Amino acid sequence: MTLHDHRQAITVPPSSGPQRRGRIILGSVVAGVLLAILWSFEFVDHVIGDNVANTLLGHDAKATAIGGTLAGLAFAFVSGLAGTFTACNIAMAASIGPMSQASADSPTRSGLRSMLKPVGWLTLGMVTVSGVYGFVGVLIGDRLPQLSTETAGGIPVRLWQSIVVFGLVGLAFVYLGLAALGILPDPFARRPVARVVTLGALVGAFLIGRPYPLFNKLFHWAVDNGNPLYGAGAFILQSLGNIVIVAALFSLIVLLSRGRAIAWLSSDPARTVAVTGALLIALGVFTVVYWDVRLPAMFGHGWFPTMPYNN
Repeated sequence: MTLHDHRQAITVPPSSGPQRRGRIILGSVVAGVLLAILWSFEFVDHVIGDNVANTLLGHDAKATAIGGTLAGLAFAFVSGLAGTFTACNIAMAASIGPMSQASADSPTRSGLRSMLKPVGWLTLGMVTVSGVYGFVGVLIGDRLPQLSTETAGGIPVRLWQSIVVFGLVGLAFVYLGLAALGILPDPFARRPVARVVTLGALVGAFLIGRPYPLFNKLFHWAVDNGNPLYGAGAFILQSLGNIVIVAALFSLIVLLSRGRAIAWLSSDPARTVAVTGALLIALGVFTVVYWDVRLPAMFGHGWFPTMPYNN
């Protein structure tokens, strides 16, 4: 199949009509809302996140001071890995569909190249945003709401930044999902690589809103250090830690199937569109509902259903 044929394969065909797309959208929205209701931040943040960080670092990650530049950079990567499944990072799983699409769009000589190229494009978008934010964040320092200890309207100021940032990121995911399904104009209809780079940039932007305690500790260390280059490096390593598991999962799928999984997905344009759109919409809805509805409700602003294990 030629590159032109692959690009033709990612457009929405006539057979993928509004009725089918309507079911995909409805199912994705329901899945996103249910995930926001069922999500246990105590389990993913503390049981998974803290234990992973403590095990890899060999000490209590929260209680032990960061001792030096190398220790800080190691802490950045490990805390990023530990925060893989937190609510401020899980939406990155939506990148698997677009990465598969970009992989199928690229003529390759080996499964390895097919695997590495989309991961590389995702990483490029991500480290660009996270590096710039780390550099600028150190320069701004404690003036950032993310580092504030104050409250406004009963909600910590740092969480207001989370509400705004993740609300915008979630809406961006939903837009990209609807665009992939052909409901809204798609700027990446014939440029799936650009979609992956953009998703990487959105994943990098997670750091701008992240309230995760280990990231907050890293941010304070970077500001106290006072070197914006260290801040940029630490934030890049944090982001790289965030995507290790998803990148490994994507690579494992490619390697174990010897590329057949990607070929199967790209062989049916409607299937490719459905997977890409559904993942983006579901995780975009989760991000918006969790951060802009559930989180304010925890502080008495509105109502949101809670599960017994979240009380």
